[in-house]
Amino acid sequence: MLFGQTSDAQRLSYSSGQNVSPAYEGWEEDVDGSRYFLFGYMNRNWEEEPVVPVGPENTIEPGAPDRGQPTHFLPRRNRFVFRVPVPDEFSADDELIWTLTVNGVTERAYATLRQDYFVDNVVRASEHGALGAGTSNPTIRANLGPTLEVEGADRRTVRVGTSLTLVAVAEDDGVPRSRRRRGLQRDPRQTQRWRPPQRSTVSTETGLRVSWFVYRGGSDATFDPPQVKVWEDTRTGAYSPWAPRYVTADLPPYDRWVTNVTFAAPGDYVLRCLASDGALDTTRDIWVTVTE
Repeated sequence: MLFGQTSDAQRLSYSSGQNVSPAYEGWEEDVDGSRYFLFGYMNRNWEEEPVVPVGPENTIEPGAPDRGQPTHFLPRRNRFVFRVPVPDEFSADDELIWTLTVNGVTERAYATLRQDYFVDNVVRASEHGALGAGTSNPTIRANLGPTLEVEGADRRTVRVGTSLTLVAVAEDDGVPRSRRRRGLQRDPRQTQRWRPPQRSTVSTETGLRVSWFVYRGGSDATFDPPQVKVWEDTRTGAYSPWAPRYVTADLPPYDRWVTNVTFAAPGDYVLRCLASDGALDTTRDIWVTVTE
């Protein structure tokens, strides 16, 4: 849920200069009983990717300010970006607060254990746009997120301008099925793909996809090949699962996604790999030190 200022100006589209609203998505419980608060954000810019280090302008309280939140904010809506363990002593009356200041505007997300904020896999799928409102069936309820492994060390060092190869191995249970792999001629929705969107909420293509992006650090990384967007770019023709006309690509040989990344500036970066079937996501991080 997004809390923040609302004005006529904020209903317009901006490429830069706007703020980022932290979002409390809800809380979930793992099979072992561990509970987690789920956070995302809304970057009101279409192009600017603000970088906000952990500190007074990017902090979570009470407790330690660094709870694994991003410091590099991709454009527009990003859901279920990270989760924070719920402290054992927390009750339904307590709150965990993420405070974020971007371009001079401070906003906060308030996490609570109220029951109406409980999130399960069907809620995640619906929020991502893989399901229509109120849609559920035994198959989708049994859906498992993709498996994902990144080959090589978690911590790496590379020089500016030198290519670093990233290899991700991902597999999925085939639920939900890719609309493309159902066969374009057998899918009546294929003719609708070329029409303007009719839904008032987001809708995403399904089927396994893998993308790398900068989670922490500056905007100095270039990925080859270009990565499928992990943020909700709904513009027609965008390389985004939320865009009209997008179709899920074929799987690579042996389920190995090979990507090269090059950095233009030294520094410390966290790169995140995200595997998604359109409904559920799995992530892995690596830490990269870039030297001159």
